[in-house]
Amino acid sequence: MKGKGLRYSIVVLVAVLLLSMGAGSVSADTVTGVPGKYSKEINYLIGENIIKGYPDGDFHGDDKVTRAQAAVMVGRMLGLSGEKRSTDFPDVNKSLYASGYIQSAKEKGIITGFPEGDYRPNKSMTRAEMAYLIVKALRLETKSDVTFTDIPKSSKLYDYVNKLSTAGISEGFPSGEYKPDRIISRTEFSLFVARGMNKEFKVSSGTEEPMEVLEKQIVTADFLNVRNGAGSNNQIVGKIYTGDTVSVYKKEGSWYYISSGNIKGYVHSAYLMDKPSKTYKIAIDPGHGERDPGASANGIVEKELVLDVSKKTREYLENAGMDVVMTRQSDWYPSLSGRVAIAERNNATEFVSIHANAASEGANGVETFYYASGMTGREFNSYKLAKFINERLYKEMDMTDRGVKNGNFHVIRETSLTAVLTEIGFLTNKEDAGKLKTQHYREAAARAIALGVMDYYNWKE
Repeated sequence: MKGKGLRYSIVVLVAVLLLSMGAGSVSADTVTGVPGKYSKEINYLIGENIIKGYPDGDFHGDDKVTRAQAAVMVGRMLGLSGEKRSTDFPDVNKSLYASGYIQSAKEKGIITGFPEGDYRPNKSMTRAEMAYLIVKALRLETKSDVTFTDIPKSSKLYDYVNKLSTAGISEGFPSGEYKPDRIISRTEFSLFVARGMNKEFKVSSGTEEPMEVLEKQIVTADFLNVRNGAGSNNQIVGKIYTGDTVSVYKKEGSWYYISSGNIKGYVHSAYLMDKPSKTYKIAIDPGHGERDPGASANGIVEKELVLDVSKKTREYLENAGMDVVMTRQSDWYPSLSGRVAIAERNNATEFVSIHANAASEGANGVETFYYASGMTGREFNSYKLAKFINERLYKEMDMTDRGVKNGNFHVIRETSLTAVLTEIGFLTNKEDAGKLKTQHYREAAARAIALGVMDYYNWKE
């Protein structure tokens, strides 16, 4: 899987190219990659020049929608002026492809921006933000008795989501949730706009007919194709990614019918694992920092590498529903005792310190440490956590397995938490370092650590 941060940057860059193209550059007949299930709605929007294909001719329905892109689509839907001009938002420059639509929507009272006064055009749009935008754009007023389990009636958002749902523009999820913080994909936002423009596409009710959720699972593959039938020969209707949570409704042999966000279909069960039933809090400790660079070899500085991998690990864990405490999020140096204190003060129950190794040029591979002076319950749990992480790590990194070892390191010794320290490769080994320079293997390391943590939680339960 490409890094999620990397995918986001590419989306923003390509979007600038896309939205600067002339209206006649693509047509419904030339855009590829349109999901078959929603081809009517999306091709309708393409025909109306509301959306366009990317420069490569593909629809890219799984890509995230930024607030700038959403403003452009809504502006085109309402026929607002898109001519580039100065805006009331300090972070929206006149040269931005969406500046005209953003300012026009601001003047119509459709867009208000954030309390700080900025618009944040490159921020990915959530389902909550989409509700505010569409309701204001279409001036929806009618409400009904539709409710969602994750939006209290007392909240300001409830009225907007209720109006959107009552109008047949948005659906809830089989669990009864709306999931306001979930990021909107290009396909999802297109559906909302199409339903707002054409009553033929509206959904009949605010929530879909409920299905019994058999269990919750987590995706373990870098990405997993979702198909419209049980079998690899069936059409792909979407993709889900590492750490995404899916609801399983039925099982047909090794294929499961699932939903994740607005994506529904069949996936192979080999790429799923049980989702822990509880929300755990784990501390992630990027080693070294600031005045302590750690190891340095082959063009890599340890403190920079492990911070990058730690942030990616946090993203995977949070996507899986876990709470994460970071001992550092930038280039500064908390003391060894300070790292432990941060974790314990924030009520974490597990502690994972991430490092990279250095030795002779021939030394290579991954290894993970726990501390035990005897074998108390905490020490045994630390051993198990180390085993789960290391087993995932050496396979994902395609490196030598140096094993799980008892190590006398301060951060895993002087703590009451289940604690491990993992070394993700040797900077002094050219082959290991070559991998650790790439985003592919940094993502692999983060994915392995996060999945190892999930393995541990499932074992613990």
